[in-house]
This record gives sequence, C-alpha cells and structure tokens, in this order.
Amino acid sequence: MSEMKVYLKGLTCANCAGKIEDVLSKLAETEEVSINLMRQEMTLKLKKDVPLEKMQETIKKTVHTFEPDVEVAFRQEKPSAGAACGDSCCCHAQEEGHDSCGCGHDHEHGEEAVFDKKFFLRFGLGLLLFLCAVFLRKGVAGAPLFLAAYLIFGYDVLLRAGKNIVRGQVFDENFLMSLSTIGALAIGEMAEAVFVMLFYQVGEAFQDYAVAHSRKSITALLDIRPDFARLVAEGETKEVSPETVRIGDCILVKAGERIPLDGIIEEGHAMLDTAALTGESLPRNAEVGERVLSGCINMDGTLQIRVEKPFSESTVMKILEMVENAAGKKSKTERFITRFARIYTPVVVLLAVLVAVLPPVLGVGAFSLWFGRALVFLVVSCPCALVLSVPLSYFAGIGAASKRGILVKGGGDMDTLCHLEKVVFDKTGTLTKGKFSVTEVAGDVLRLAAIGEAMSNHPIAKAIVESYTGELPAAEQYQELGGYGISYELEGETVLLGNSRLMEREHIPYTKANGIGTVVYVAKGGKFLGHILVADTLKENIAESLGALRKQGVKEMVMLTGDRKETAEAVAKELRLDGVYSELLPENKVEWMEKLKGNGEGKTAFVGDGINDAPVLAGADLGVAMGGIGSDAAIEAADVVLMDDDIGKLAVGIKIAKNTRKIVNQNIAFALGFKIIVLILSVPGIATMWMAVFADVGVCVLAILNAMRKKD
Repeated sequence: MSEMKVYLKGLTCANCAGKIEDVLSKLAETEEVSINLMRQEMTLKLKKDVPLEKMQETIKKTVHTFEPDVEVAFRQEKPSAGAACGDSCCCHAQEEGHDSCGCGHDHEHGEEAVFDKKFFLRFGLGLLLFLCAVFLRKGVAGAPLFLAAYLIFGYDVLLRAGKNIVRGQVFDENFLMSLSTIGALAIGEMAEAVFVMLFYQVGEAFQDYAVAHSRKSITALLDIRPDFARLVAEGETKEVSPETVRIGDCILVKAGERIPLDGIIEEGHAMLDTAALTGESLPRNAEVGERVLSGCINMDGTLQIRVEKPFSESTVMKILEMVENAAGKKSKTERFITRFARIYTPVVVLLAVLVAVLPPVLGVGAFSLWFGRALVFLVVSCPCALVLSVPLSYFAGIGAASKRGILVKGGGDMDTLCHLEKVVFDKTGTLTKGKFSVTEVAGDVLRLAAIGEAMSNHPIAKAIVESYTGELPAAEQYQELGGYGISYELEGETVLLGNSRLMEREHIPYTKANGIGTVVYVAKGGKFLGHILVADTLKENIAESLGALRKQGVKEMVMLTGDRKETAEAVAKELRLDGVYSELLPENKVEWMEKLKGNGEGKTAFVGDGINDAPVLAGADLGVAMGGIGSDAAIEAADVVLMDDDIGKLAVGIKIAKNTRKIVNQNIAFALGFKIIVLILSVPGIATMWMAVFADVGVCVLAILNAMRKKD
C-alpha cells in the first residue's frame, strides 16, 4: 500500500471537502482518504499496483467537480521539509502554470490579501447602489438598483452555483445561498436579499482571513527550519544548503544564527537559546565536547560543530515532520464531525422542503409565507462552523504545546492526554538524572568492568569507564546480552558483567550486594570476582513535577524498571509513588503495562527515554518519550515527545489538552446550538434570513476566533 499527498490550494469549504473525501474513499483503488482543511492537504492510502497517472486524473476531476477553482498538486511520497523543490518534491502544480505546488516551498510571490483594493472597490460600489435603492425603493429606479447591488455582491456565488449545477453538484453552499436569496427576490424581499448576500460575502471574507491568519500564526511557532549552513572545508567557509552537509563535516555557526544540524562542538563556547525546541526561556551554556541540536539559536559566540546526523534526520526536521503529520491525525471528535457534516446538510435541506410544502398542503398559511421561512433553513444548512473550527482547535492546541517543547503527534493524542488517570514511569533517565557515578567497588574488578563497558554508550557503562584512570585494551568478542549485561573475551577467558539474573543464568555462585544503586556483578572464567555499585540521583524538582501531574487529575503513578528491587523501592518511597515493579526485562515491562492499563475510561501513559522502552511506549494508551536525551526508537514509538528532560512539561501538556478539549466542546455547542435555535425560530417566522446568515458565517468566524484562544 502506497501513500499519496495531494495539495489543494484554495480549498476552504468544509462541506465540499467532506464530499470530496466521501467520493474518493468509495473508489476501489483507495484504502483511506483524509482531508486536512487547515493545511489544505489530502492524504490517500492506495492499494497495490494502482496506476498513478489515472488516479491523479480521477482525483483532479473529483476535486474540480466540487471546487473548480482549487489548484491541485500531487506528490506520491512526501519528502522531508528540507528537500530541494524540483528534486524529490514531485510537484505538478508548476507544470500546470501555478505559482504554488503546496509543498511548503516558496513558489508564491506573496500571500494574496483577502481585504485588497478590489474587495473595497466592489463592496463600496455595491453598498452605494444598495443605499440609493433603499432611498428610491418606492420609485421606478428602486428595483433595478436593488438588482444591480445584488449582482455586484453575489455574481461570483451565482456563477459558482451555476457551474456546480452543470457538474451535477447541487447542494453546495453557493447553490443554497443563491436559491435562498433569489427566492427572497421572487417574493419581493429585495432589500433583505441584497443585505443577506452582502452579509454572507463579508462573513466569508472574514472567515477566510481568520483561517489564513490562524494557519500563519500556528506555523510561525514552528519557523525553525534553517536557511543555510556555513560549511568549513580546506580552511574556507561557504554558505551551502543544509541538505548537502554530510556526517563528519564541520560547520560554523556565528552569533545570532540558528544551528542548522545536530552535532558536537569542536571549538568555541556560547549561550544557546533553546526555546524553539524545549520551550525553556532561559539560555543554556554550551562548551567544547557538548552535543548541540539543530533549531537552537547561538546567542553570543562562534561555534565550530562536527555534524553527527544528516539534515533529514536532524532534530529540527523531526520536529517539523511530527507537527506537520499531527495535523493529519484526526481525533474521534474530528472524525465524528466529518461524518455528521455529510448527514447534516441533506437533512436540513429536506426539512426546508417540508416547511415550504407541508403547511400549505394542509391549509396552514400561503405558500409564499412558508417558502420564505424555508429559505432560512437553506442558509443554515452548511456545517462549516463545525468542520473548520474543530480541527483548527486541535491544530492550535498542538501548536501551543509545541511552543512549550511538547510535541503531540495528533488530535487523538490530545484527547488521550485529557483523560490520563494513570502514569507509568521508567526510572533511569526519566525520574533520575541518568548520570551515574561509582560509589562502591568490591574486589579487584574495576579494570575488568571498564574494559567491557568501554564498548557501551549506557550511562552506567560511562560512569565505570570514567572511574578507571589506566590504559584499557580492546575487548574481544564483545556481546550485549539484552536484559542481563555483557560478555567479552580476555586472555582466553569469558568475562561477564551484569545483574544478578546473569549470574544465576550462568550458574555462577555470587555474593549479593546490599547498597543502594545499580549493581554490576563481575565474573571471569566462570568464577565470581566481585561487584561495582553505581548510584544515580533523582532529577531536580521531580517531586514538584509529580505533584503537578496529580493536580491535573492523575490518580495513580507507578514505576517499571529493570533495576534491582532495593534501589527501585528506595526511589519509589522517596517520590511517594503508588506502585513499583523492579528487575524487569523489556518484555516484562510490556506485560505489566497491559495489566496496568485496565479497562476503565481513564487512560494510562508510559514515560520513558531508552531504546528498550520503545515496545512499552507503543503498547501504552499514550507513550511519552523524553526527547532531550531519548533514543530515536523511543521518540518514533511515542505519541508525545517532551523535548527536554522535565516531566513537569507533561502536566503542562495535559492542561493544554484539557483547554483544547473545552474549546472544542464550546464550539460544537455554540455552532450547533445557534443553528438549531435559528431553525426552530424560523418555523413561526421569528428568525429572519439575516439571523440565518449570522448562524452560518457569523458563527463560523466566532468559532474560529474561539479556537485560537490561548490554551496554556
């Protein structure tokens, strides 16, 4: 199964987007179709061996059936946001003469303004004619002036409605607005028809402006993509595209510039602004030998950095990709609203027909009276306020969380955050600093342990190696024993370094250590030689962070760790955790996670940072990775990534998610409630068409503005 991205520049009608989605999802060639209206992007999952050219033509035809003015651009596989356009972007919009392919690159010369000179000229002239018609309404010139004003305000709506009728698409917003206002003209309500069309057009303009402004303000939060890198080669420095820099190359970053790629500082020192990544306002000091991440801003020094990762795998690109993909992962509420929108419009149109026909047939009032009331139903029948504001609320929530250094991978994950009642933690690197030091050595084992641990990047291994000051020969036949430890060959004998389970598995009698910390038992040639005790310390303010989680509604906190029982219980007691399970292998963590999840409404999250946490992160209701020090595998498996090591950010994320959910519920209640009130009041003739237009575009604008409210 392959995936195709389609960029739909100019698609703003939520009702039409739903129809496009519905038609394409029923094709034999598609598995799944999803339109993200905020990004003006459609994702299609295609079955195997689908002819792409034929599929592209079908998509184009379907889109233009509902929205003839929308520009369509294709890309089968979405390249990294840093890919050079024209290389792997596979955009077709330029081939068709468009300025924008929708891929995120700057083909456009500038954003088209909603309120431009043409807008003010058109509406100024229309309003002048309308006012003249109002004053001359009793004269011969009244009707022609009303008609002229009506055509100035609504010619494009009428034109689109006509084109769509020819294409077989009747019940769209243009047709419904045209029918309702033409109906008003037919029954002599000329002033009302003109004003309704004016109000509708102004409302649509404000709606387009609000959506464009919202989209721009959200994407501005993530404007961290570097434009260039200063490559140092043969004693010279030149500006190049970050995509062309390879692993091992040196780059120069001057004061005030954004670090373009991940790497290690080789020369210089500086204060770094990490706010775009972690949300942390205070700058941090960076020295030679430290790892720095792309997206940070060098505030006051000159740094020479040895590149560790290609641009496509850099931190900044991962952030952009995660947030970009998050907008396409719909929550249950978004999917429900999409399905509801497909039913809502035809139901309201059917009710309008019944209101217009049934009472006159039963002898209750004249047809013209009920026809006028039925027109109100037609105006209120477009669900744009819901279909636009709900995903925008989630999108804005994801943007607000990103600004605080919390990457949420989708709207569904935002909903899960709202309902967290249980949080399960890994210990090392999550609750503790992950910076170990040797506190006890029993036996002449430090050199043997350092030789083997020199091959590992584990924090405990580094602590042991750093504590030994002599020369270390290279370990032979080095092997990692998952969940147990390591083995290697020295002087023809096997050396084992690991936990008590390793000694028991190899049937080696050993003396159990009693100190607090992680114990590394050492054996050579099948004989136990001693142990090393390595201690870790709790993170600063960890108790306050856990307290903040409880304030956000987390009822139970549990720790799962591979560490020994005594150490784990000491940590759990100090932090007042509700449960602790120790000496676990990775597969044991997954089993315990399943038991802890339970079947209640409340959700369970797992918070971890290591590569061995990936399976349990994927198995939890919500996987939370510590991104600052976390492994790539953990970040990939997680649903939420905390870009620094502060668990307190999870409480902030829950608060943002709850506020987002509250705004979503407000918008649903407000939009549906107001529409239902107008529909009910229109039956006895209390609600006018002006109220109906406000219930459509006015409510939509207010819902969009509400969606953009601050969430943290």
